Amino acid sequence: MNCRHCDTELRSRFVDLGTAPRSNAYLTAEQLSSPENWYPLRVMVCEGCWLLQTEDDAHAEDLFSPDYAYFSSFSTTWLKHAERFVTEAVRRFELGPESLLVEVAANDGYLLQYVQQCGIRCYGVEPTAATAAAARKRGIEITEEFFGRRLARELASERGLANLMVANNVLAHTPDINDFVAGFAILLEPNGVAVFEIPYLLRLVAENQFDTIYHEHFSYLSLTSVEHVFKANGLAVFDVERLVTHGGSLRLFAQRSDTGQRPVSNSVRELLQHESDVGLKSLSYYQGFQTQAERIKDDFLQYLLDAKRAGRKVAAYGAAAKGNTFLNFAGIRADLIPFVVDRNPEKQGKYLPGSRIPIVGEDYLTSQRPDDIVILPWNLKDEVIQQLAYASRWNATFVTAIPSLCVHRPVSWKRQFELKSA
Repeated sequence: MNCRHCDTELRSRFVDLGTAPRSNAYLTAEQLSSPENWYPLRVMVCEGCWLLQTEDDAHAEDLFSPDYAYFSSFSTTWLKHAERFVTEAVRRFELGPESLLVEVAANDGYLLQYVQQCGIRCYGVEPTAATAAAARKRGIEITEEFFGRRLARELASERGLANLMVANNVLAHTPDINDFVAGFAILLEPNGVAVFEIPYLLRLVAENQFDTIYHEHFSYLSLTSVEHVFKANGLAVFDVERLVTHGGSLRLFAQRSDTGQRPVSNSVRELLQHESDVGLKSLSYYQGFQTQAERIKDDFLQYLLDAKRAGRKVAAYGAAAKGNTFLNFAGIRADLIPFVVDRNPEKQGKYLPGSRIPIVGEDYLTSQRPDDIVILPWNLKDEVIQQLAYASRWNATFVTAIPSLCVHRPVSWKRQFELKSA
């Protein structure tokens, strides 16, 4: 296999998580009697551009099917994050009623709803039918296609050039990363700005976030690798911010390399130097990750087995893609975790891919009163613990496994009442 960006032959492996089904391919009860498609889940390191990428044959059309079940708006933390960004971007880039903002991977309209509230013209590009329909219910205009050069030319011709383009957590999802990025250079007006948010490779490595690896994530990105991709496809990064979202992310600000006038900030140069200093451009940086992933898996399995022997009831919260990677890598099934709770009604009544653990609503959690609640989307740990604070009434504990096994004992319900009354 050769690199998806620079065509260098891939010889060095980062991690091998065995095989797994599509992480967002949730099953109906009728599908339980049918086989699932499983794909190899391995990540390779490109020594030409340092882009990490999955080694598999899964196609985007299969991975992002019409019933794709990830809806951004079910996280209040993410909604607040999106609203803050819109407020800051409108001010920084002086957007007004005549401006045009385009979001690629608009999902269910989680961000564009705030753009509309500012009175700014906008539309979204979103290829998955279920999320596109949810966005349209909010009154948001959606082009239901995969983004790339061809679509960018059509949109530029029909709707004009964009002053600001936004692409949150989608760059990693694109199998043809060159075609995708080149589309931004086509659709941006000469002095326009494209903003990308990406999960950060350095945090993935430092915090053993192997569960963020799944087939829908074709690439694992650093500023170094993104600069390679952007330079080859008509964009240039002029600013970067570090974010806490999704376990650690970067927000990249880019402009057209042929017409952009904004100076490159010191933060770009400093982060590139930092990546070089930690050894990102050497194979030794990536060694040992496999061992850490296996250690986390073994520790979590031991915890579940000990809990089962002790008669403790364990449930999981959050039918997230990262949780599916973890459960399938560890070979966990419903005998160890009998159900997972999720707020998204599109997932309730279905089953996790691979593990086939049933997905239920929050009312089932209160009726079953498990002793331990495993938070699979560990990046939302604080939000989930606050949301499920009532579980302290039956002395439930919360458990996360990444970056290492940790038991979180929330303030008891009685103590919470005393603190509020003080």
